[in-house]
Amino acid sequence: MFRHIMVPVDLGHADRLDRALGVAADLARHYGARVTYVGVTVPQPSTVAHNPEEFAEKLARFAAAETEVRGVVDAGSHPIVSHDPTIDLDGRLASAADELGADLIVMGSHIPRRFELRSHGGHLAALSHHSVMLVRDPA
Repeated sequence: MFRHIMVPVDLGHADRLDRALGVAADLARHYGARVTYVGVTVPQPSTVAHNPEEFAEKLARFAAAETEVRGVVDAGSHPIVSHDPTIDLDGRLASAADELGADLIVMGSHIPRRFELRSHGGHLAALSHHSVMLVRDPA
């Protein structure tokens, strides 16, 4: 049913993505699908990496660790550099899904607060033609 699963990850909050990462790995094993972990960074130094090259290396190590820990057979990483992720994150993720040929996007989502107006997952689902699965962490 699914051949390629894209998993957006925020390396600064990877510890909060366990449930979504587990769901993506389970689906990948079940369908024999490829998983691509996608991360977005800025060109300038951040709390995660000093530059885009270091970010790409960290994302690749993250993907390799996920492959080993969760038993995903075919996985990779895809870094995206954005000058303003707060504005164009969803559009860049939708473009990445097209570029990668993903047919499912699995992403973690927090439980919305009362006054929060938008979720990235909901906006991504509206922007793209891909199936989007939001996985909420119950905590």
